[in-house]
Amino acid sequence: MAESIIEMVNLTKKYGDFTAVNALDLSIEKGEIFGLLGPNGAGKSTSILMMLGLTEPTSGEVRVCGINSTTHPIEVKKRVGYLPEDVGFYDDWTGLENLVYTAMLNGIIKSEAVDKAKILLNRVGLSDEINKKTGKYSKGMRQRLGLADVLIKTPEVIILDEPTSGIDPKGVQDFLKLIAELRDEHGISVLFSSHNLHQVQQICDRVGIFVEGKLLAEGDIKSLSEKLFTHGMYLVEVGIDSSFRSKNGEIPITNFEDILTPIEQIKMISKNEGFYQIECSSDVSAEIAKAVVDNGFKLNYLNRKEYGLDAIYNRYFEGGTKQ
Repeated sequence: MAESIIEMVNLTKKYGDFTAVNALDLSIEKGEIFGLLGPNGAGKSTSILMMLGLTEPTSGEVRVCGINSTTHPIEVKKRVGYLPEDVGFYDDWTGLENLVYTAMLNGIIKSEAVDKAKILLNRVGLSDEINKKTGKYSKGMRQRLGLADVLIKTPEVIILDEPTSGIDPKGVQDFLKLIAELRDEHGISVLFSSHNLHQVQQICDRVGIFVEGKLLAEGDIKSLSEKLFTHGMYLVEVGIDSSFRSKNGEIPITNFEDILTPIEQIKMISKNEGFYQIECSSDVSAEIAKAVVDNGFKLNYLNRKEYGLDAIYNRYFEGGTKQ
């Protein structure tokens, strides 16, 4: 069983009559990149503040690295690096000076801090900007410096709250690639909070869909897709040419659904926009293709359907699947 690095149990935060986070139960595994996905105002940032011990829950409990964030917030902060949407630096200091200052605040002696800061600046692609004042950094450069800043104390967990906001597309791709590399190289656990579906799908091992303070679903893309669209089954789409005539000029008279009857794994067949959608208990794409061809039909199209995060997101928020 995987080890949890962040554990939230019935975590709730209320501001008067308003419930920002409602009975959140979530476990994030050590070494994974977990995406917390939801629109602005969903309660993602409030959840993060409780994880960091920066605000107290109304009820419930959160543990990070096995430590209660509410009762021992300083111990949690020693183990966690936090990168918010807008990173604050001393603009009249260089990138190196800012990093060294952060390192010394975390108890690292200056000589060691300078060496470590230079290594990290090189790792995040800022070695040529080491002596440039951060007031002249672009948004993408500031976020890279922010990533180096959270890594300077060698955290076990990094929490990224909308870290790519305002960065150009190329900068976003480079930033996401860097996060994945750091996780793979150092085994750092990552919580990636965002409203950007594409970025979450690109980088995260699992995702939690968060709206109006509630966690509606969590899992990897495959399991969420199967739960929402095929009820735990495989979905195969098939297109055939209904006007097709065989070599002897005859039109196949066999009902299409009938030729699939011998395939026991098929549970349901429906027709949608000219395609047959076939739900199966296992992937029998090859068997379906063989049955189509052997019975004289012309196979135009066959695809095992996979739903991305955009379809999953829309099913929850537009399809009335709120729980």
